[in-house]
Amino acid sequence: MSQPELRICIDEDDLDAALRLDARRGLTSRPKYLPMRLHYDGRGSGLFSELTRQPEYYQTRSERAVLRDRAGEIAAALGDGPVSVVELGAGRAEKIRPVLDALAAARRLDAFWPFDVAAGQVREVIFELAAVYPDIYLGGIVGDFTRHLAQIPDHHDTRLVAFLGGTFGNFAGMERVQFLQGLREALRPGDRFLLGADLVKDPEIIVAAYNDAAGVTAEFNRNVLHVLNHRLDADFEPDHFEHVAVWDAPASTVDMRLRALKPMAVDVAGLGLDVSFAVGEEIHTGISVKFRRAELEQQLRDTGFEPAACWTDEREYMGVFLAEAV
Repeated sequence: MSQPELRICIDEDDLDAALRLDARRGLTSRPKYLPMRLHYDGRGSGLFSELTRQPEYYQTRSERAVLRDRAGEIAAALGDGPVSVVELGAGRAEKIRPVLDALAAARRLDAFWPFDVAAGQVREVIFELAAVYPDIYLGGIVGDFTRHLAQIPDHHDTRLVAFLGGTFGNFAGMERVQFLQGLREALRPGDRFLLGADLVKDPEIIVAAYNDAAGVTAEFNRNVLHVLNHRLDADFEPDHFEHVAVWDAPASTVDMRLRALKPMAVDVAGLGLDVSFAVGEEIHTGISVKFRRAELEQQLRDTGFEPAACWTDEREYMGVFLAEAV
């Protein structure tokens, strides 16, 4: 096997510039907002990992059950030839592993590319997997999958692009359309897209996942303020912001917010920006859309994909959708 290839599309300067732009734009908007991606520094990633182990947080367990139990069917649905796999937002590439194992067992796994913004983690993953899959081509893409989909490699196999973990639901409506259109432009007809999505269910179950009894979600939500304190020399008082998760039934969406518990004047020194908060004023910190199968499959059709299959866990909490680029 050749040495793993690393495609660097973004570096620390790019990430710093994006953070500054996001923070300035969001904190000077009405209402104020901060993008979900700002939560994920080292501390935030650790908190999210802890969150996935909370009893109320069904998403990770449910999706893993689908991928574990249906990996053979997913691999069979990709045809008979070799497959190159790209995982968007791969993290440690734990979510996709059952599918990789099923393809490898059938001697059909030709290549794997984790795609993420954290260069160190991408390097660790591809070198770790080199020992697990010694006969495949391994590479990594360090970039933003909303901007760098053109970097998806072409090994002239069937390509499977996986986007798991329910992250698709963090996009607003037009962002979802733009993402799907950009992905379709990056693929050839016949390539496949594997999408994990949180399905509409009892709102009490959904809301509980964002208000766990241990308070991990609340601490994860407040972490965005710790990020701004650390990265932009701000003086937010995170403990004086209340975590709020609101279920918007017509939009089938959880809206995450931080609500000021007292009047505050915040100095964001790194931006030369003063930000004031009234009691009860909120920062919108992210959304999580829940999907109905027919509606999501129509979104896929509208952007150049033909739905081929959908697998769910036994409670139908999470769906794993397979679609083909047409």
